[in-house]
Amino acid sequence: MPSCPTPSRRHGFAVAVAATVLLMVAASAPSPFYPQLAEQLRLLPVATTGIFAVYAFTMLTALLVAGSLSDRVGRRPVVTVGSLLLAGSLLLFWQSGSLGMLLTARAVQGFAAGLLIPALSAMVVDFTPTRATDTASLWNTMSAMTGLGVGAIVAALVLDTVTNPTAIVFGVLAALFILIAAGVWAVPDSSPTPDSGVSRGWGRVSVPSHVRHRLLIAVPAIIAGWATNGLFLALGPAVMKSEFTAATHVQQAITVPLFAVSGIVAAILLHRRSPRVVSVYGTAALGIGTALSMAALAVHALPAYLVAVAVVGSGFGTAFMGVLQTLMPQIRATERAAVMAIIYTVSYLAFGVPTIIAGLLVPVISLRGAMTTVGGVIVVLCLIATVTRIRVPDRPHPVLAAPEPGAATNDRREGVMR
Repeated sequence: MPSCPTPSRRHGFAVAVAATVLLMVAASAPSPFYPQLAEQLRLLPVATTGIFAVYAFTMLTALLVAGSLSDRVGRRPVVTVGSLLLAGSLLLFWQSGSLGMLLTARAVQGFAAGLLIPALSAMVVDFTPTRATDTASLWNTMSAMTGLGVGAIVAALVLDTVTNPTAIVFGVLAALFILIAAGVWAVPDSSPTPDSGVSRGWGRVSVPSHVRHRLLIAVPAIIAGWATNGLFLALGPAVMKSEFTAATHVQQAITVPLFAVSGIVAAILLHRRSPRVVSVYGTAALGIGTALSMAALAVHALPAYLVAVAVVGSGFGTAFMGVLQTLMPQIRATERAAVMAIIYTVSYLAFGVPTIIAGLLVPVISLRGAMTTVGGVIVVLCLIATVTRIRVPDRPHPVLAAPEPGAATNDRREGVMR
């Protein structure tokens, strides 16, 4: 990236982290509104989960079509366009009075997020202080999970205390993203220069042969973690309301910030451990926490359920970080975009598909039954992922032993979300 004075690097880092937090605030803020919207518009459970899942699918489309766009045209133009689209989607959500408008709002929001995630993640890595580049993936994890927790609890608090909550939540967020669209031009553009070795074309999405085995091993962990995240964001408030008679929106949404905080704490405590330790802890915690949550739901034990949510959150916060720590050292700088595109394809399919399945199951076997059924699949995936990862040692592939052209520039991108 272009060299810039230390204050500029600090400002760029602050802007990238703040924008990432706000992006995830916008992603989770609608969650506390879902039970209320379902009542007002008389929506079926599958419609509620569909509103949530369309966000994941349009985000996936944007990631596959334009995930590397900021490498070619610069970070600032992509962040500007994505922020303006996101602001427009929030205004649509504010004014939505039908299922069609809600689906449209979430679809636009998902596409905007698909533009912003890789550009902002790259900015975090680009501007991370030189001596702390190994913490870039931790900052990306912490920013995302902080936004998820803050968005849900603040939106719930506004719902409980004001008469026009949609105007405050979505109006304020829209205004903030308009500011981001303009403010990103106050910091240097950190995108690679033409001679940095980054491809200027769209590129072919494929997995290098020497990492296919490790990526296949990681797939169960990716699916389990992102399916769990999707279920908590889409159905977490409904579970608290129907199964534990949570009266206020804050009580209904409390599982989302609990999930996020425990993930942040676990990521901070474990990020310097070996990739195998991080991965095994993450998948084991996901599986154990999910099993505990199923048991707590069965006996209607709220304290036990909240403990289980914290365990699950710590697993999600480390399982995906462990996947990245395992795969990134095995991949050349010129291969990372293609591999990350595959990883996030799996991630966002797991984010959306199980949530829709759960929504279809609710009218048939109840909300508790749907969560238990999907949770059982997640436990099995976690068991497979844990046992398999224990048997795979952390060994760099010989192909990376020799330096490659452009490696000095692009190695700093390890951990970038594409």
